[in-house]
Amino acid sequence: MTPIHARIAESFARQTFLQTIGARLDAVEPGVCRLSAQISGHLLQQHGAGHGGLTFTLGDVAAGYAALSTLPAGSEVMTAEIKINLLRPALGEQLEAIGTVLKSGRRLVVVRADIHALAGDTRMLVGTLLGTMVPVEP
Repeated sequence: MTPIHARIAESFARQTFLQTIGARLDAVEPGVCRLSAQISGHLLQQHGAGHGGLTFTLGDVAAGYAALSTLPAGSEVMTAEIKINLLRPALGEQLEAIGTVLKSGRRLVVVRADIHALAGDTRMLVGTLLGTMVPVEP
């Protein structure tokens, strides 16, 4: 495990909400973070698809950790603004979110994340977000 991955994993483990939804930290490299979660029965909306809140959470967290991976050790980030487009229902066994950094600065980190639903060998884009993360004191 790289030092960046270890730092992100330690922070990830402190987020109890991510434990509640069963989120997993799959990969971290500078400027990129990949998360996943099963689309479990308790995470569905009324039509049987994964809830938009699950899609949003995975995208937000993947983008936030992608941002954090570009900052010095000891840094933290918080979401300042995010816009998400939910493109289609989240149907499948699990969701995967890949967050990437578009531009990392001293005061703002501009990020995006794409969220896919996985069903067998099928991978379908269900959401995309664009946002701004702000470095904050720990």
